[in-house]
Amino acid sequence: MYRRPSLTEYVIARLVTIIIFVTIIYSLIITLVPLELQTRGFHIVLFVLALLLILGSVYIGAKRVKGELKIVARYLSGVEDHESVNRKAHFFTQEFENINIKLIDILRIMKKKELKKRKYTAKIKLKNRQRSDMLSAIAHEFRNPIAATMGYAQTLNDDDEIPPVLRKKFLGKIYNNGQKIEELLSRLLLWNRFESGEQKIQLSSFDMQLLVKDVISNLEEKYKNREIIVNEKSVRVKADKALMEIVIKNLIENALKYSKEPVQVQIDEHSISVIDKGVGISAENIDKVTKKFFRTDEHSWDNSMGLGLAIVKQILKLHDTFLEIESEEHEGSTFSFQI
Repeated sequence: MYRRPSLTEYVIARLVTIIIFVTIIYSLIITLVPLELQTRGFHIVLFVLALLLILGSVYIGAKRVKGELKIVARYLSGVEDHESVNRKAHFFTQEFENINIKLIDILRIMKKKELKKRKYTAKIKLKNRQRSDMLSAIAHEFRNPIAATMGYAQTLNDDDEIPPVLRKKFLGKIYNNGQKIEELLSRLLLWNRFESGEQKIQLSSFDMQLLVKDVISNLEEKYKNREIIVNEKSVRVKADKALMEIVIKNLIENALKYSKEPVQVQIDEHSISVIDKGVGISAENIDKVTKKFFRTDEHSWDNSMGLGLAIVKQILKLHDTFLEIESEEHEGSTFSFQI
């Protein structure tokens, strides 16, 4: 197998070759030129020409080394893309070949570190953007109930002669807004537990149909004159009852918000589905609605800071299942999961 010489071997071999070549040429000239022409000046000229030949050869070798060093310098400056650098590039000495291979390896390591750094920076930017979105969403969601509460309270405080019926109505509005604020805070705290990995499930056996009916009963006060149909199918499951209540409540409430027709809850032995005939979700957004803080522009989905379906997804993940969504715009949606 061919082995490239070291730089020392190359220099010595080159000098020896030059000396032998100059010696042969010098000897031929001495032999061929008549003695009467071989004056002192003649020998001086021959000696100078021999030196110039040696210097020229050294200069050519130095230029070659300089060219190799320029390639190394380009590698170090990062001008060359490591993917386009030829690992088997032909260098005339072993040292430069080794430098070529090592520099390519170093460039690859640097590129990997740079890629990791970019990913980390992008992740930090995403986190900061999500934090900003969350703060904006919190401000937006809390502004209305707080403003309403302050308005009703201010009215009650300024007017002592408000009729009892109207006073009772205003107090009811204040209570409802307080409940909404409490619900928003609960969702934020729950999501924080998911993010930190602190949320654990407490398994128990219960009837899913009874849980659904309890949720519907609680929602009837908020969504008066709305019909929620649940099939008479008793199914016992082993799950975290409190978390499953959150799942059912979120799915039914979403269906109520975005449809005017009756909402249907279908309970089977292996699945639960919430079906509505509402506005639906576009194909491009159907995979995004379960992401945290996501809101579509087209329908202004209001999942309490965009966390409702994200929380549902996390709860179902803790139960080793997942949310399935089938939807068509202006036709309705079906949210279902296996049990």
